[in-house]
Amino acid sequence: MIAVKIHNLTKIIGGKTILDNINLELEKGKIYGFFGRNASGKTMLFRAICGLIRPTRGEVKVFGKKIGEDVSFPESLGLIIENVGFWEQWTGFQNLKFLASIKNIITDEDIKTAIKRVGLDPNDKRPYKKYSLGMKQRLGIAQAIMEKPQLLVLDEPTNSLDEEGIKLVRNILLEEKERGATILIASHIKEDIEILSDEKFKVEAGRVYPVGSVIKDE
Repeated sequence: MIAVKIHNLTKIIGGKTILDNINLELEKGKIYGFFGRNASGKTMLFRAICGLIRPTRGEVKVFGKKIGEDVSFPESLGLIIENVGFWEQWTGFQNLKFLASIKNIITDEDIKTAIKRVGLDPNDKRPYKKYSLGMKQRLGIAQAIMEKPQLLVLDEPTNSLDEEGIKLVRNILLEEKERGATILIASHIKEDIEILSDEKFKVEAGRVYPVGSVIKDE
């Protein structure tokens, strides 16, 4: 089953082509890794898939529904793009409980389970503003996975994590794949892409190229 289908996707901003006629078909239940230099187009591609920007030309379909026409955003999506915004004065649990109330499809126990999976304490009373960078990243992962989405789109999922945190997040993503999720990751850490990905793509100057085997250092 095709989870994400991208047809002739082009995005032009201020006369500059950011995404250049991209065509992709990504199957359900696989992990896809995207790598490339800064400003290569990785984050903009993820934004287009998630409905956060509208294409200049072309289209994106997620599980058969056209983004921006059939639905505004993918219906079952877990997302980390750049910095995750949380409320500074609330605890981690309070933040996730508020976000979960939007769809209201999971319980408090589901939220606590997600927090525990990323190595945090759901009963921690510290406000988010007191969290370390690594704790903030872990909470971001927890919010992405807590509703068991069909599609996970993660830009730099191991950013700010120590070695233990990186291993933990990699294991979580493999577990999510086993559950049946389709996972898209972008990472500047070559090992993330090599270890996790069923298929790898290089993004360069707004174009996407499949990579057959080991990623070579640039």
